[in-house]
Amino acid sequence: MQHSIARMIAVFFGAGLLKPAPGTWGSAAAVLTGWALHEIGGTFLLSIGVVVSFFGGWWATAVATRGQDNHDPSEIVIDEVAGQWLALLPVSIGAMHTGHGMLALWPGMVTAFIAFRIFDILKPGPVGWADRRSDAFGVMLDDVIAGIMAAVVVLLGAWISHGVFGL
Repeated sequence: MQHSIARMIAVFFGAGLLKPAPGTWGSAAAVLTGWALHEIGGTFLLSIGVVVSFFGGWWATAVATRGQDNHDPSEIVIDEVAGQWLALLPVSIGAMHTGHGMLALWPGMVTAFIAFRIFDILKPGPVGWADRRSDAFGVMLDDVIAGIMAAVVVLLGAWISHGVFGL
């Protein structure tokens, strides 16, 4: 029972089973569910989602990969969910401040998705370091770092768009 629940969480209710590119499918599912969390409970609920997905994902990944040689099989995408939700936080905060829904800030959502996928795939600097840990914590941590880096890109994009160009 515990293994079945962990597996369901680890593959984010089936998103990680989609082919090709399960990480991208997991990130896309995270954008949709992150938007839903924001619409239901704003930035607070999305922030809670980040924390729960990180710690729940750490547990689920450890249980789902116990006894396997591969500590990070491609179908495990709960790490993408945690990282993608982190990348979406600046968009959620912006939506809360303007009184709009997140969809009104869709360029930020697209930027968060693309930047996160780039950092997750290329694994620059600290993302790669965390990925090389070869344990469940590292599986989660590399995507959290990629999510933070993507959030910085979203903030820079918002500053350029709104601060520099006044759009």
